[in-house]
Amino acid sequence: MNRIVVSLSRILIDRGKTVAVAESCTGGLLANLLTNIPGSSRYFLLGIIPYNSRLKASLLKIPALLIKRYGAVSMQVSKLMAQNVKRIASADCGIGITGIAGPLGNTPTKPIGTVFISVATKRKVISRRFHFLGNRLEIKRKAVLKAIAMLKESLLKKEIN
Repeated sequence: MNRIVVSLSRILIDRGKTVAVAESCTGGLLANLLTNIPGSSRYFLLGIIPYNSRLKASLLKIPALLIKRYGAVSMQVSKLMAQNVKRIASADCGIGITGIAGPLGNTPTKPIGTVFISVATKRKVISRRFHFLGNRLEIKRKAVLKAIAMLKESLLKKEIN
């Protein structure tokens, strides 16, 4: 896991880009990994970990009606999490992660391992739905690795320049 984080940090530093994250089901694991690299203060601006819907609404300005309609674990919410944390921090990139790491909280349409990840850049927002297998920690780790890969992909495609 460390190699991909080091690779991402080099890209962020080399391009002079910044990132902010809003993560719920990963509980700060993404922010932790991004800030474990020396020099991370050059690219990491903010991490928000809203673990319930009320705080997603108040801290990240996600409309309560949108959460009620689609659920706190949804593509729509992850997209707004990424866009709004980017805006709040005045960052070049924002990442939003919401999901169900288990062992509780699943529904018939959103089983354990369902995770929505969005990466917001200046030009666009990439949002994807994933279904990860494993225990709670494995699901969190897999989600964080996907988020890192998605941001790296966006940076390499020069979507934020």
